[in-house]
Amino acid sequence: MSVETVLGPVSGGDLGLTLMHEHLGVNIVAEYRNDGLLNDADLLAAELQRFVEVGGQTLVDVTPHELAVGGHVAPPGGSDLSTRPVANVELARELSRRTGLNIVLGTAHYRDPYLDHRTLAESSVDEVAAYLVRNLTEGFPGTDVRAGIIGEVGSDRWFISPAEERSFRAAARAHLQTGAPITTHAARWPVGMAQLALLREEGVDPGSVVIGHADTVPDTSYHRQVLGSGAFLQFDMIRGVTPWHMDRLVGWIVALVRDGYRDQLLLSQDVCLTSHLSAFGGGGYGYLPGPFREQCREGGLSAADFDAIMVDNPRRVLARE
Repeated sequence: MSVETVLGPVSGGDLGLTLMHEHLGVNIVAEYRNDGLLNDADLLAAELQRFVEVGGQTLVDVTPHELAVGGHVAPPGGSDLSTRPVANVELARELSRRTGLNIVLGTAHYRDPYLDHRTLAESSVDEVAAYLVRNLTEGFPGTDVRAGIIGEVGSDRWFISPAEERSFRAAARAHLQTGAPITTHAARWPVGMAQLALLREEGVDPGSVVIGHADTVPDTSYHRQVLGSGAFLQFDMIRGVTPWHMDRLVGWIVALVRDGYRDQLLLSQDVCLTSHLSAFGGGGYGYLPGPFREQCREGGLSAADFDAIMVDNPRRVLARE
């Protein structure tokens, strides 16, 4: 089936090499005061062009409202979700036109401490879900741009807080109404299994869920638990931090492919700081399909396996195959 992008639907077969967890138009200066703002269209267009030059065709921007505006900002009219804007929609559309990339937007509420507790407390789970459904089926408020995925919806710690639980339940109900896949933030702790348990309680098939940030949890038994559930496992902070870390990550990927999990693996970079951009010394959006691809080849991952992970698996998620 087709996939919603900021410029309209495209065929799943036209997605090509895809980064499944990135950010455009993000404001996280509350946590990263010096470099937590990505909103320069010219800079981002130049960075994305490097991704295009190494074969990139699609980028999934999983920036929830709270990350786009720098925290929980109540919409006009208090907790009325129907009027809540999403600050990065027009930027993403401009960048897609300038670079030729397919850009898929996510819709969700993020995680503590970014969540607007008042809105989540005053709205029922079904009302929060209805907001996500509108973004997926009608368009973000004030635009005709539709989301193509639910996420990133997340947990800040090793447990799911009450506000996060309401957000997850809303994501689950939006999925059940639309079929849109869900992608999660599950960093530093093996909280992905608790996320899956909560989503399953709402009736979500794990095969429609991507558990993210698995490379921040150095526990291969956890990785295999997630995969054993039938969910997708995503290593999405691939930025070339240190040779040792990249070598270890390649080893994990090769071992999981060898053990039959290739079709459940996803890779991305989670570029969200200016220091991640190549202009500021980082790997940029082109690191994974460029230098990291070569590291994978040297580590024993075949070109066919790399393409399956970077092309086929994203298509299966986004096109709901």
